[in-house]
Amino acid sequence: MSNHTTVTHFILRGFSDVPQLRLVVIPFFLITYTFGLLGNFSIIMAVRRDSRLHSPMYFFLKNLSFLDMCYTSATIPKAVAISFTGSGVVSYLECVAQLYMFITLCATECFLLTTMAYDRCLAILRPLLYGTIMSQKYCHALVVTAWVSGAIYSAFHTFNTFSLPYCGPNIVEHFFCDIPQVMRLSCTDYHVTEEVSFAVISCIIMSSFALTVVSYIGIVATVLRIPSVDGRWKAFSTCSSHLTTVILFYGTGSFVYLRPASHYSPTLGRLASIFYSVVTPSLNPVVYCLRNKDMKFALQKLYCGRKY
Repeated sequence: MSNHTTVTHFILRGFSDVPQLRLVVIPFFLITYTFGLLGNFSIIMAVRRDSRLHSPMYFFLKNLSFLDMCYTSATIPKAVAISFTGSGVVSYLECVAQLYMFITLCATECFLLTTMAYDRCLAILRPLLYGTIMSQKYCHALVVTAWVSGAIYSAFHTFNTFSLPYCGPNIVEHFFCDIPQVMRLSCTDYHVTEEVSFAVISCIIMSSFALTVVSYIGIVATVLRIPSVDGRWKAFSTCSSHLTTVILFYGTGSFVYLRPASHYSPTLGRLASIFYSVVTPSLNPVVYCLRNKDMKFALQKLYCGRKY
């Protein structure tokens, strides 16, 4: 890699070249980032302190909140610095590290969302065996597997992306280093590397999404057999928050990664990236709290001392 690379640094374009728009971008990123950190941290503390939330579903939610805090921290601080200073210069190794960190967190979230779908499917389809199967040890193993799988998956894409020679230009049309934007800067034909990356991404994303869809098919089929309307609503309400997160995450993420880099639109790519890398992780606490009474009561107990 080092024998072919002449670029020693990259320049992140940021969200916009328009100076006036930075006055809007900076507050938006800061408010969203702060809101996301506080919301996800609140969920972690509520789950830890409230004994009623010591179940596999909330254990996975706690890990998702921690993951989302890391997820937004991998991109937003740098994006704010770029918008504030107007300088997006990052070293070659810093770009490699940011891409690896971001893809690791993105892939881990994908695997963790699939695990959460499996957890809800098992809870509804096999309620009598649920407590036995989803033991504390098994839950920890599932989370560790998601993190390790994400790290391995990211290592492949990082090597695949930076194995290409970069001789210039070095301006990344984005607010962080990501696969499509960096790959387009290669000074050689990147289409074979792009096809390999596209095939692996498609395989992983579609497999995870397919498992999630299969889980929800089983959930819906079981819920529809519940005789009472209240019973059906109660069963499905435990899955609605997760389903909302899945739709937001996969919908915006697939727009960026499941299309060739040669057909990539910088403007649309940045807008889609804001949704799946900034907005969705920051909105997860709202999604789960609005649809979950136990979580709302736990947060009221945490901050207001309310007893119930």
